[in-house]
Amino acid sequence: MVRAPITSTGAEKLKEELTHLKSVVRPTIVQAISDAREHGDLKENAEYHAAREQQGFNEGRIQELEGILSTAQVIEVASLASGNEGRVVFGATVELEDVDTEEVVKYQIVGDIEADIQENKIAVSSPVARALIGKEEGDVATVQAPGGTREYEIVEVQFI
Repeated sequence: MVRAPITSTGAEKLKEELTHLKSVVRPTIVQAISDAREHGDLKENAEYHAAREQQGFNEGRIQELEGILSTAQVIEVASLASGNEGRVVFGATVELEDVDTEEVVKYQIVGDIEADIQENKIAVSSPVARALIGKEEGDVATVQAPGGTREYEIVEVQFI
């Protein structure tokens, strides 16, 4: 069985979501189903069918999160710092400068499940992360992106 890597912070967020779904959302849906049943005929009861559909989505997400958490390999990012100073590895936060435009961006390399570009977290399987892994501060990484080839200089590597 392949164990997908996830940062300890990402695992904690998933655990919080799972707890919320089980302790807040699930009872709310059960109550909505109960209230809808009181309105009579279930065949033509839109509230009942909507609540049942919502229950299905919620239970599906609970199962998905439980599956992810049970098979994930949780990695503590801070523990990776020793021996990897200046080198890009899973969990590292990397500051990059586009060689052509001199635009500076900062990404953290995380597991596929916790990747979120809005939070500047990129998946370890993404083209950018694959080009960066193993490189060190000062190196130039060539990324094969859909828009063409881009080069990034690694300005700084942090483990936060």
